[in-house]
Amino acid sequence: MANFFVDKSMLDGSVARITGEEAAHIARVLRMKAGDGLTLCDGGGMFYDAVITDVRGGEVIAEISEGYPAPTEPGVKVTLFQAIPKNPKLEFIIQKATEIGVCRIVPVNTARIVARLEKENKLQRLQKIAAEAAKQSRRGIVPEVCAPVTFEMAVRMSAELELSVIPYEEEKSLSLRDFLRGKTAAEVGIFIGPEGGFEQGEIELARSAGVTPVTLGPRILRTETAGLVAAALTLYEQGEME
Repeated sequence: MANFFVDKSMLDGSVARITGEEAAHIARVLRMKAGDGLTLCDGGGMFYDAVITDVRGGEVIAEISEGYPAPTEPGVKVTLFQAIPKNPKLEFIIQKATEIGVCRIVPVNTARIVARLEKENKLQRLQKIAAEAAKQSRRGIVPEVCAPVTFEMAVRMSAELELSVIPYEEEKSLSLRDFLRGKTAAEVGIFIGPEGGFEQGEIELARSAGVTPVTLGPRILRTETAGLVAAALTLYEQGEME
């Protein structure tokens, strides 16, 4: 069945009253009608199977038959601390990270970035990209796209997580796989550097705060590739891609 994100305020017991963009998409684009089935997601990790009972005046009314935890959400919450790349790379990263299963994306201003993310409307667009990707991949939540932070703030944020890693081209011995093997964590942070890489001082700051430098292998990956590879490997090693 088609999947739609709705605000929790639209759900009242066994009745859903869908308004806004999703209602317009259901009624005008898909031309769904009474009797058609659909799946609703409240953005908080719950799915609801429902059947449309009425379409009128910009509102779609549906009867909910069952609610259940979204089976598509990984048990481990991955936060991607992504150094801000040039457009449109960040949009690509957010879209694909959402599809993979990342929970939160934090744009980071590092020493060697060549782009900035300052405008509020740009952040809103990035959040909309995450929402569209979450819908397409049947996620149970819409990953949060945070406002940009400094590298120092990102390191402080990572201290709240159980595990955090920072892929670094000068780390030759400890692979991400070996670091994660045998570990089970509910929250994992991944730091990804900019096109020019991290400065040594940034690596030392991260290391001093408990963030572990790891290698992703002998090949140097682009910034828009490294985060997706690291996120996928993390979820795989945590048993979330079986």
